[in-house]
Amino acid sequence: MVVETGGWLSGRKVLISPNSVSKVTWDDEVIHVNLTQQQVRNSPSIDTDKPVSRQHEIDHYNYYGYPYYWEGSDLWGRSMYPLPWVGASPDVILASREPRDDYIARERQGRLDRKRESADSHLRSSNVVISYEIMATDGPIGSVANFVFDDESWAIRYLVVDTRKWLPGKHVLLSPERIDRVSWPEHEVFVNVKRQAVEANPEYDPYEPTPART
Repeated sequence: MVVETGGWLSGRKVLISPNSVSKVTWDDEVIHVNLTQQQVRNSPSIDTDKPVSRQHEIDHYNYYGYPYYWEGSDLWGRSMYPLPWVGASPDVILASREPRDDYIARERQGRLDRKRESADSHLRSSNVVISYEIMATDGPIGSVANFVFDDESWAIRYLVVDTRKWLPGKHVLLSPERIDRVSWPEHEVFVNVKRQAVEANPEYDPYEPTPART
């Protein structure tokens, strides 16, 4: 999550992982996290307006003590869901002073060095992708209007596609599994379905329960 900190941190934007989320009160529109203001204040600086590199992610995850989500077969590494932060101490400064096994420390540092040498993955803001053109196998069908994410796993389940150029006033859902590739220079998302298949999807209403994945 990209968090606007407001006046207490001079308006700095910071990244907060779902690992830190303790609960979400949807009615009050509040996300509760297991972090202190000091932890957030001292977190590694990241330019949230640019793609986030794997090197920045490593710094971020090491600072908070999170397990790497990219190590393992599941969505969050070794789990399908983000695990609550379980560091040795809720204070990062205190946690860093606690005794650590030398072998584990060396192993972790070696893994970190290898990751830094070979890392080329980048995360991009969903806001950047909004308005990208959706290209079906037989031509353009609409543009990315929004995203629908799972409130337990935090995975993106759907792209909300605005097809108003072709179907006046209609928004439909499209699974990310349909994406073949994304052309970042051309601002286009290529999907492996025909336009007719997209048109056949029911109209999306954000105030109604989301249908099963299609």
